Amino acid sequence: MKLDKNTVAKIAHLARLEVNESEEQSLLKDMNNILSFMEKLNELDTTGVEPLIYMTDEVNVFREDVVRQDISVEEALLNAPMADESFFKVAKVIDKPTA
Repeated sequence: MKLDKNTVAKIAHLARLEVNESEEQSLLKDMNNILSFMEKLNELDTTGVEPLIYMTDEVNVFREDVVRQDISVEEALLNAPMADESFFKVAKVIDKPTA
């Protein structure tokens, strides 16, 4: 299968890409190279080859949740630039809407 300029233009349009003439020629060459490589892969005999779903045989390689020492409110507020007794103070970021 060979692609032509119209197909590249259609793909660029669908991808919402602006492609100039020199880029179009480069893309056409690259896409045709990719397709010819895929055609080579289709020539391989893959009977008896299991499809690869995951790169490893590991299953659920997650660490266990471990409860660690919590910090107190006072410790959390020590490095805060602005704080009151138990809250961080931050600059106002939402204004009232004007009617």
